[in-house]
Amino acid sequence: MRVSVQKVARKRLDVEMRPFRQAGLDKHPTEGILRAVRKALRIRSHEIAEKMGHARSVVFAIENRELKGTLTLRAMDRMADAMDCKVVYSVVPKGGRTLEELYEERLWAVVLGTEIREAGVGD
Repeated sequence: MRVSVQKVARKRLDVEMRPFRQAGLDKHPTEGILRAVRKALRIRSHEIAEKMGHARSVVFAIENRELKGTLTLRAMDRMADAMDCKVVYSVVPKGGRTLEELYEERLWAVVLGTEIREAGVGD
């Protein structure tokens, strides 16, 4: 019974995450999405800074932290909100696979004894 509930949950997530899986296949995703959106909408940095209650330098710092991979979701959300946007993210299997496919691969690895045991797996 529990297995079928998990399978339904995986299938539901696979449907919801389809656009994210497609985006994840792009070999050259947009670097600096915040800056790209700001420029596409022709929003000046001082306008965003004003809405966020910060100096313009904070806007540029946020954009640079995104490029470095050190940006928090909270900061990204605040800047997106200042552009009248919202952050939408997901976690998807690599290579465009579905959760169901990844689950099956992991299951077969266990059955065939080829799994690699890592600390915390199965928690």
